[in-house]
Amino acid sequence: MANAVHTTPSPVVQTATTKVHEVIKQRILDGHYRGHEYIREANIARELEVSRTPVREALRELVSEGWLEMIPHHGSRVTAWTEKDAREVFELRLVLEPMAVRMACEHMHKDCLARLEAMASDMEQLTEMADTKPSVRNEIASLNHEFHRELIRASGNQRLSAVLESVVRTSVIRRNFGNYDLASLRRSMRHHREILEAITEGSPLWAERVMSAHLLAAKSLHFRFSDAPDY
Repeated sequence: MANAVHTTPSPVVQTATTKVHEVIKQRILDGHYRGHEYIREANIARELEVSRTPVREALRELVSEGWLEMIPHHGSRVTAWTEKDAREVFELRLVLEPMAVRMACEHMHKDCLARLEAMASDMEQLTEMADTKPSVRNEIASLNHEFHRELIRASGNQRLSAVLESVVRTSVIRRNFGNYDLASLRRSMRHHREILEAITEGSPLWAERVMSAHLLAAKSLHFRFSDAPDY
């Protein structure tokens, strides 16, 4: 019997798959696709002007990552979050993310701190536009997600980073930023700035406690709007 031939996707297919993957994921995070909404392979292929092969690959990856779920005989749909799911995510973050920030305080490099300060400044400027230009909330959300990721990576602990990445990528914060009034947004920005101040001062305990307060405030706001759809 001849040995089976294993092929890998061509570079063109891989590039197209990455593009489709990022577009769909961003739309989920921005709320364009809602919980339990089906993502139709043919529609995505037509819209993004790619073949159905990279779309199929991207959908498979998104299912494996937890963004989508496969429903037999129906296709792929956006995973909906229950209140229990959200509580479990916050519980994990409240244990692990302050730990990561404490470690980041002990291992922070100047270039990383500079990136974090730039993101904090950008978010602060956008926050002052949030009431008059609601679309900037998506920009704040994207920067906020990257800010937290950068802090976590700065811990230098790859296993902790991997665990938190799998938790944070569900992005509770990005999904409920629309519920933040201006005062809540400003408070969140002050927390970011104080975390960076603690890191600059070389105080891991200070940084850790501010992150705990930051997450507790986000949790409180999230569950105040727990009856909102797709949470």
